[in-house]
Amino acid sequence: MNGKRIGFIGLGVMGASMAAHLMEGGYSLTVFNRTREKAAELVKKGATWADTPAAAAASADIVISIVGYPRDVEEIYFGEAGVLSTMKAGGYIVDMTTSSPALARRLYDAAKKQGVAAIDAPVSGGDIGARNASLVIMAGGDRAAFDAVKPVFELLGRTIRCFGPAGSGQYAKMANQIAIASNMMGVCEAIAYAKRAGLDAAELLETISGGAAGSWSLSNLAPRMIRGDYAPGFFIKHFIKDMRIALDSAAEMHLELPGLKLAKRLYDELSARGMEDSGTQALLQWYLKE
Repeated sequence: MNGKRIGFIGLGVMGASMAAHLMEGGYSLTVFNRTREKAAELVKKGATWADTPAAAAASADIVISIVGYPRDVEEIYFGEAGVLSTMKAGGYIVDMTTSSPALARRLYDAAKKQGVAAIDAPVSGGDIGARNASLVIMAGGDRAAFDAVKPVFELLGRTIRCFGPAGSGQYAKMANQIAIASNMMGVCEAIAYAKRAGLDAAELLETISGGAAGSWSLSNLAPRMIRGDYAPGFFIKHFIKDMRIALDSAAEMHLELPGLKLAKRLYDELSARGMEDSGTQALLQWYLKE
C-alpha cells in the first residue's frame, strides 16, 4: 500500500514515534493531535497538519488512530468533525487505541455502511516498542482488510496477528493487560523485598532476569524503578482504564480475576495520590511507601 496517504491521529508517548516510522517507510502523512505543538517535528519532516480528524481523513486512504480513552475514539470517529464524516469509500480505518471490544464492533459496523474497512489493532510495547518499531500488534476485523494494511503494521511492529472478527484485537489486548497487571505486582514486590533485605537491586535484577522470573516488565521497567525513574512509557491513568475495561468484559463472561482486581486497587491508590501521569513502574512506590 506504499504510496497511499495516511491520516494519523494521536501523537502522544507512542504515536509520534509510530508516525515517524511510517514517514520513514515512504508514506505521506496528514496528522492531527489535540496539542498542535506535538506535531511540530513531524511537520518539519514533511507531514501535513490537519485542524480536525475529519480534515486528516478527507484525503487519506488509511486513517490510523492511537488516543487515550474510548471517549476519545468516540469523538474522533463519530463526532461532528470526526473521521467518518469525510472518510471515502474503499478506505481503511485502523484504531490502535486500547479500547472496548463493543466500541470496536460499533466502529466496524458504522464504517462498513460507508464502504470503509475498520480494524481494531491495539498494541503492546510502550514507548520503547514504539521507538524501536518492535510493537506487538493484536488485530480484529476482516482478514482481507488486515492483509491489505499489514505492510503498514510491519513498519511499526515485529509480532503482528489477526485474532478474528471486529473486537478480537481488543480482547487480545485485554488478555495482555491482565498478564501485565499481576506481573507488575510481582516485579515490584521482588525489588522492594531485595531492597529491604539489603541486596544490590541492580545486581539481583541482572541475576534473575535470565531465569524463570524473567519477563518484559522485569527487563525493561525494573531498571527504571531501581533508578527512581517514573517517567511514563505508559501512563498509570491509561492502565487503570485498561484494567477497568478488562474487568467489565470479564464480568460479562462471569469470570473472576482476583489478581487484576488487586492490581487495579493498588493503581487506584497511586492515582488518588496524584500519580496518574506517572509510568506504570511507579507501582514500586506503593510498596516502598515513598
